[in-house]
Amino acid sequence: DLARPQIEHFFTKAKLNIIVNGRVKTWNDRIITFEQLVALAFGSYDNNPDKVYTITYDGGPDRNPEGSMVKGQEVFVTNKMIFNVTATDKS
Repeated sequence: DLARPQIEHFFTKAKLNIIVNGRVKTWNDRIITFEQLVALAFGSYDNNPDKVYTITYDGGPDRNPEGSMVKGQEVFVTNKMIFNVTATDKS
């Protein structure tokens, strides 16, 4: 409500450029999940038990500057953060 004095609050949603498998992707949130990264990398997330995804990242914020992710995990995102996503069949 901007009608009352001294109650003004402005919120902006930053568009972040993240790099997924060497390609720049636009992301509109400060958090990204394992499944969302797989979908960005391959077009969709396949929940097949015979398919294994591996995600590593670098250039993140102080909370999670680098590391790897497992299914169900989420990380905080910064601009130009780098993600490497691979898929492997368990055949």
